[in-house]
Amino acid sequence: MADSSKKIQVAVVDDHTLLRNALAKLIDSFDNFSVFFEAQNGEELKEKLRKNLIPEIILLDVNMPGMNGFETAEWLFENHPQIKVLALSMFSDETTIIRMLKAGAKGYIMKTAEPEELNLALMSVVQKNFYLSEYISGKVVGGLNKNMELSDENVILTDKEVEFLKLTCSELSYKEIAEKMFVGIRRVEDYRNALFEKLKMRSRVGLVLYAIKKGIFKI
Repeated sequence: MADSSKKIQVAVVDDHTLLRNALAKLIDSFDNFSVFFEAQNGEELKEKLRKNLIPEIILLDVNMPGMNGFETAEWLFENHPQIKVLALSMFSDETTIIRMLKAGAKGYIMKTAEPEELNLALMSVVQKNFYLSEYISGKVVGGLNKNMELSDENVILTDKEVEFLKLTCSELSYKEIAEKMFVGIRRVEDYRNALFEKLKMRSRVGLVLYAIKKGIFKI
């Protein structure tokens, strides 16, 4: 088992105490992760962050009283963009999924998922900056095919930006994308940041959704 001092710190935010405690114990059992703290809603999470308790990942419930998952994800993106958010929910409708991803979540996982999938999702968010299961990807594509609004602005993309978008839809990390494009990691970050600005996106998942909607990438 990995040294606990080197484990990736995770915060669990869910208003159901029994589920939150169970998730915390499960995550603590993973080799690479450790629970930093728990919170019952977005407001309690904000209080802990103000005390400089900054985890690397937040497992965030979507449906909470008071400050819900959407509002919390948006606040986190504005105030702590370095924290990676993995959305957790019982809702599998495409509207909820896309809204949460647009709010800045790096991935979306169902509460009915197996423990192995949660471990995989956390690791994918750390290594690749996004996670979408095959089931969730299908839901997202279904939502986009119903012409749900994502980003319909007429933007002009360079050939390199299109190439980067296609590779972003793969399982490659940003470092591996840089190697594929024969450029440095900072140039890849420049492509990413330019696309975030042009497309009004907040995450790699948002770029993937745009690429799917525009036919740049097909599942």
